[in-house]
Amino acid sequence: MQPKRELTFTEGARRAQIVKAAIETIAEVGYGGASFARIAKRAGLSSPGLISYHFADKDELIGEVVANVYGTGSEQIRLRADHPMSSAAALLAFVEGSVAFYDSHRVHMRALVQIIHGYPQARERWVDRANDAELDGIEQVLTRGQRDGEFRDDFVPRVVAVLIRDQLSGALQRLLTTPDLDVASYTRELVTFCRLAVENRDTSRSSDV
Repeated sequence: MQPKRELTFTEGARRAQIVKAAIETIAEVGYGGASFARIAKRAGLSSPGLISYHFADKDELIGEVVANVYGTGSEQIRLRADHPMSSAAALLAFVEGSVAFYDSHRVHMRALVQIIHGYPQARERWVDRANDAELDGIEQVLTRGQRDGEFRDDFVPRVVAVLIRDQLSGALQRLLTTPDLDVASYTRELVTFCRLAVENRDTSRSSDV
């Protein structure tokens, strides 16, 4: 098998242009309605055939779209168990940062939701692996917090990681369906909700004395 050659600057720029147009088109008309013709028109391309030059088929393009959405998110929201800040600070910054990213990248997130709903294989092919990696990160921070006494020790980290992930999924759905949502208040209460769910009350009381 021949190694994949590196893209030229021009090719990389054109691919990025197509991916951006695909994200915007899918967000607007859904996965099923996002034809190469529509994407090419939004991208300002003279022919849909120019998309086929850079992407073998719609499958490859959609995979690149999903990778772009998750890649953009991970650049702005990174949850690391080895971060020098406390586990509580790391966890709550992740929750707050996630909602902020959803809010500032609504088109990206709407496109991702449209792909998941419109293409049943998307979860298995691209989405589940990324979500599992995120869950692993949350679990590691929760485990570290329990070990250091920041968090109560009577919960299963993976279960609580899933619950936090579910709360964030709900926040995304709320953002996408409620244009006039008070994002600041919603975020503040969600962060408080997550903090109260995991904090070690004995430690927090003693620190207040």
